[in-house]
Amino acid sequence: MIIDTETKRKLREMSAQDLLDAFERLDERTIVPLSHAETVRLAVDNAHSVHVDAKIQRLVKRAGLRYPQADLRSIDLVEKRGLDRSVLAGLDTGNHLEQRLNTVFQGATGSGKSHLLCALAKAAGRARYRAIYIRLPDLAEQVTVAAGKPGGVPKLVRKYATYNLLAIDE
Repeated sequence: MIIDTETKRKLREMSAQDLLDAFERLDERTIVPLSHAETVRLAVDNAHSVHVDAKIQRLVKRAGLRYPQADLRSIDLVEKRGLDRSVLAGLDTGNHLEQRLNTVFQGATGSGKSHLLCALAKAAGRARYRAIYIRLPDLAEQVTVAAGKPGGVPKLVRKYATYNLLAIDE
């Protein structure tokens, strides 16, 4: 779609680069039969999709996952592991976060608890929740260091309270 230079400048000034890119991606042959409202809707939908995808990627990256490729939808449900598909599907929706429920994974060493935890944190990011992954020894060290500073522990608590999901691994 042809947009004049001044309009492009204004869109950039408003930090609407995604919308500008969406308009520029529109093909003249595609939009000719569309009304102006439909053209704008199409561009806004495209820009919104790009914006949401980027936000999800940022949330997942900031979570600092040990296994960033982990995904609840691709967990191997071998019977001996005792995993239930309906439980995993429920965790993937993020309802436990809305209800502020704790989730604990128990199992033998090497059973995949860390991988499952990272998959849960990634699902939280996809649902646009803030998550952070931390190992318990690292958290304990942070608490010890914070305890040695005036006001350190409350500050640490406030830091972690900003997250919807605190993924603590052993």
